[in-house]
Amino acid sequence: MSNYLEEYERWCGSQEFDDKTKEELLKIKNDEKEIEDRFYKELEFGTAGLRGIIGAGTNRMNKYTVGKATQGLANYILEQGAQDKGVAISYDSRIMSKEFSLQTALILNANGIKTFLFENLRPVPELSFAVRELKCTAGIMITASHNPPKYNGYKVYWDDGSQIVSPRDKDIIAKVRAVKEYSEIKEISKEEAIERGLFNIIGTEMDDKYINTLKSLILNTEIVKEQGKKLKVVYTPLHGTGNTIAERLLKEIGLENVYVVPEQKDPDGRFPTVDYPNPEDKKSFKLALELAKKVDADVVLATDPDADRLGIFAKDSITGEYMNYTGNMSALLIAEYRISQMKEKGMLPSNGMMIKSIVSSNLTDAIAKEYNLKLYSVLTGFKNIGAVVKREEESREHKYVFGYEESYGCLIGDYARDKDGISAVMALCEAACYYKAKGETLWDQMINIYKKYGYYKEDQVSIVLEGVEGAREIQEMMLNMRNTSIDKIGDYKVLVFKDVDKDYVKNMITGEETKTGLPKSNVLYYGLENNSWCCIRPSGTEPKIKLYMGIKGNSEEDANAKLEDLKNAMVAIVKK
Repeated sequence: MSNYLEEYERWCGSQEFDDKTKEELLKIKNDEKEIEDRFYKELEFGTAGLRGIIGAGTNRMNKYTVGKATQGLANYILEQGAQDKGVAISYDSRIMSKEFSLQTALILNANGIKTFLFENLRPVPELSFAVRELKCTAGIMITASHNPPKYNGYKVYWDDGSQIVSPRDKDIIAKVRAVKEYSEIKEISKEEAIERGLFNIIGTEMDDKYINTLKSLILNTEIVKEQGKKLKVVYTPLHGTGNTIAERLLKEIGLENVYVVPEQKDPDGRFPTVDYPNPEDKKSFKLALELAKKVDADVVLATDPDADRLGIFAKDSITGEYMNYTGNMSALLIAEYRISQMKEKGMLPSNGMMIKSIVSSNLTDAIAKEYNLKLYSVLTGFKNIGAVVKREEESREHKYVFGYEESYGCLIGDYARDKDGISAVMALCEAACYYKAKGETLWDQMINIYKKYGYYKEDQVSIVLEGVEGAREIQEMMLNMRNTSIDKIGDYKVLVFKDVDKDYVKNMITGEETKTGLPKSNVLYYGLENNSWCCIRPSGTEPKIKLYMGIKGNSEEDANAKLEDLKNAMVAIVKK
C-alpha cells in the first residue's frame, strides 16, 4: 500500500469502521513504525487463506479483513452456482475465532449461501471430514494453527475436503482482491438467516460419525483392548481443540489409563502455559512430561490448537528417559506399523501409494520400496497431498495408503483430506499397544526401524525476520541462493539442483537440465551425495525463512554428527 499514513487516517475517520477499531488505532497515533506495519499492505489472502496478527488495520486479522475474504469467496461460490450445497465452518480456541466463524457464516448467508457451523470448537480434520460427509461445496476453518497467541487465520477447503489448490486458489484470491470496499460486504441477521434455512448448526452427531470412522481403521482391535488396560498415555491439547475428541476416542478403543494434562485441558486462546502452542517445540511438553514422570507413562502426546499436528515423546525402557520424536520419526513409525500390519493381514493394495512432501525424510523412500508402494513427492502443504489423493482416486491408478509431511502431520486413511492429529494419536497408541504385547516400547521400535533401513536423520532451521525489513531480507536471501551456483554444501557434493519456482532441475554431474514437474513455488532443493539433501523456502504463513536438511548415517551418533555439520554449513551459506 503506497501511502500507509493516508489509509490509517481513513480508518480513523471513516464511518465504515466502528468506534472500537478507531479507539485502538488512535492509541498508536504517535508510533509511525506500528502504523506502517498495520497498513503498509493488505493482509494477503494467499494459497493457505489468511493468517495474521489480530488487530485493527489492513495488514491484520479483524472483522473487516475477514469480511472481505468471505465476500470474495461468496462471489466465487455464486459464480460456480454451488451455493445450495453449502459451506461447513469450524473454529479453534484462539482469540476471536468464535466471533470470526459466526461473522463468516452470516456473510455467506447474506449472499444466499447455506452454512453448517459447528456448535462449538472442533479440530481441522473433523471439518475436512464434515465437508465430505455433508457434501458441501466448501469448508472454512478459523485458526492460525500453531502460531503464537497474537495470530489468527482463515483456511479454505473445497468439496473433496482438501484445502484449495491451483488453479482454484488463484481464482478465489482474484475474487477476494476484487472486493475493493468494505461496504461491498453483505450483511444479514442471524434470526433472518435461520428463518430462511440458511444458517445450520452441526452438533455431536458429526463427532460420532468421525470417531466411528477412525475406529474402523484400527488394525489390531483385540490387542488394543488387551494392552489398553496396561498402557499409560499422557495427552495435552495445548489449550486447543484436540480434547473435544481425543480422550473420548482413546477410551472407546479400550485405553484405560489416559491422563490429560489438567492445566492445558481447557480451550484458551491466550495459551497461558506455553510460549508457543506448537508440538514441534519441546518446551510445549514441559507440563506433560512432568505428569508423565509422576504416572510413569509409556507415551506422551501433544496436538496443536487445531489438532492437525501431533508431537510425541516415548519412554526408553533402558534409560528411563522420555525420547523426543521429530515429525518424520512419528509419521514413519505409524507408517511402518500400519503398512507392515496391512501386508501381514493381506490388506495392502497391490497398487498402493505413499505421499510425502519434498522436505520430508528419505526414509520414506526406503519404506515405500520395501513394501512395493508407489511414492509421490509433493510441495509442502498438505493440500498438495490431498490433490494427489483426489487425482489418483479419479484415475483409479493408485490407492492411498499413507501420507505425511515433516511438519508433524499425517493422514492414515482417505476419510479426510488434511493432516489429522487425532487419528495420529489413535494410531500411535495402537502401535504402542502392539509393541507392548511384544515386550517392546515405541522407542525400541524406532531403533528397530533405523536398524532395518539405516539411520536417516533430519532437521530444520527457521530464521525469523519480522516486519517490512524482514520481508525484504527474506527476498534477498532467496535471490542470492538462486543466483549462486553451489557445488558443495559442507562435506557433500551437490548432485542435483532444483529451482521449483523456475520449474528447473540441473544434474550437477552431467550438466543435464530437466523440469521439476511441480507447481511453481519459491523453493530451492539440493540433492547431495550419500542420500543427503538440503532445501530452502520462505514460510507461507509466518515471517521466516526455513532451511531443511537430511542425511543417512551408519549409527545414531554418526547420523547426529553428520546432521549437525550439514546444518551449520547450510546456515553459513544462506546467511553469507
